[in-house]
Amino acid sequence: MLDPSELYQVNGDLPDLGRPVLVEAMTGVVDAGNAVRLAGEHLLTTLEHEVVATFDIDLLLDYRSRRPVMRFVEDHWEHYDEPVLALHALRDGAGTPFLLLFGPEPDLMWKRFSRAVRDLARQLNVRMSVGLNAIPMAVPHTRPAGVTAHATRKELIAGYEPWIRRVLVPGSAGHLIEYEMGREGRDALGFAAHVPHYLTQTDYPAATASLLTSVSKATGLLIPLDGLRSAAAVVRGEVDQEIAKGGEAAALVRALEEQYDAYRRGKELGGLPTLPPENLPTAEELGAELERFLAEQAEPDGPASG
Repeated sequence: MLDPSELYQVNGDLPDLGRPVLVEAMTGVVDAGNAVRLAGEHLLTTLEHEVVATFDIDLLLDYRSRRPVMRFVEDHWEHYDEPVLALHALRDGAGTPFLLLFGPEPDLMWKRFSRAVRDLARQLNVRMSVGLNAIPMAVPHTRPAGVTAHATRKELIAGYEPWIRRVLVPGSAGHLIEYEMGREGRDALGFAAHVPHYLTQTDYPAATASLLTSVSKATGLLIPLDGLRSAAAVVRGEVDQEIAKGGEAAALVRALEEQYDAYRRGKELGGLPTLPPENLPTAEELGAELERFLAEQAEPDGPASG
């Protein structure tokens, strides 16, 4: 393996943070409701922070599959949205230091990247890592956003009920880090927020609040959530406004509520149904309609929201 340390550049000397927690919030193929991206942005905008190390994105990202946005104005390129993958040192609401790995998930060199992150974690005396994900689920937005928890030791996620027993899924760089930390006997865990499958393409801050609440419970970090909760209330109100019109959208949400409540009562042992009844619209159809509605609310010249 090529030297993992060549994948990143340290910003000065590594700080002495005691035995910090490392929160991993990399945005990749699956970030339903943009919950992981919102989590990273929320932490960096609400808490004191500094960059500890920056990864060489040119070596890790496939630009052809995830092209950065550029803004063109009349006759020139005005802005390039440069992707950044960095390790930040933050302090929570009580002043406790912790680390945040935030940015696009690498497309390339996963083994080398995982080794680089684990080496940095050792140098910074990290006591525990926590990965964040968000997945689409057949759940209604009118119920609390749930999470699936996983860890290298069951004791790290005591109190969380499994939603599934066994499944094969495409891997991610973050999951590889957790897996290899476990093989090294180190504490690592992760949370995947459940996002209503008809809202996966719009920002869903309720899932982000659920993720960060889980991080706080698992680590003891004091993470402010007020901004996320107010944003979640706004989104909830906009979606409720559309659902209140009745029709197919309301019928699907009612069906999902019934399925969710039945699951919570223990009447279903195999998890939530993934397909709606035939007489209801598909997740894609309802999602497209709700996304159109929410996009109109964000447009300056769009219909005014109630």
